[in-house]
Amino acid sequence: GGGPCAARSRSMGHLAYATDDIYALCESLQAKGIVINRPPRDGKMAFVKSPDGISVELLQKGEPLEAKEPWASMENIGSW
Repeated sequence: GGGPCAARSRSMGHLAYATDDIYALCESLQAKGIVINRPPRDGKMAFVKSPDGISVELLQKGEPLEAKEPWASMENIGSW
C-alpha cells in the first residue's frame, strides 16, 4: 500500500451490482446528487461513478423493465 495508483481506465476498476428496480435505484442516487452517467434507457443497465472515479454498473435483475421517462430519453453524461 501507499504506492501510486494506476491511471484511470475504462478497462479497470469496474464494479457491477444487480438491483430489483433499476429505475428506483437511479432515482434515489440522483436525489442524493449522484450523476447517472449512463441512464437506464433500456430498463436494464446504468452506470455511475464512485467518488474516486471507479465505474459502477447497475443491472436490473432478471428481465429488463419496460422503458419509461425520463430515463428513456436521457443522454449520457461524461464517460463511464
